[in-house]
Amino acid sequence: NKTVTMTERAARRIGRVLSKQPEGTVLRFAVAGGGCSGFQYEYKLVQEKPAEDDLVLARDGATVLIDSLSLEFMGGAEIDYADDLIGSSFQIRNPNAVAGCGCGTSFAIAS
Repeated sequence: NKTVTMTERAARRIGRVLSKQPEGTVLRFAVAGGGCSGFQYEYKLVQEKPAEDDLVLARDGATVLIDSLSLEFMGGAEIDYADDLIGSSFQIRNPNAVAGCGCGTSFAIAS
């Protein structure tokens, strides 16, 4: 499964963040080596057009780009946004991750 979904809650939050940025700003999600479990998620606001091999998620004013390499590790995942007592953060429900960390920003995959 080479797709990623974004919940309405995540899209609303991303849309609010992007609305305060210069026009043409998008959120880029990526998977990078590092973190306490081997891989970690990175997100940054960028002003760039999607690359040819990017997955583009657009919903409720939110535009998210995921590069093809990151998609290898995120296929089938869902991007959500949680706002609870311990704070608010993006959460990635990733079926490829076999282990995670308490902070929810790093993960491991089966080799």
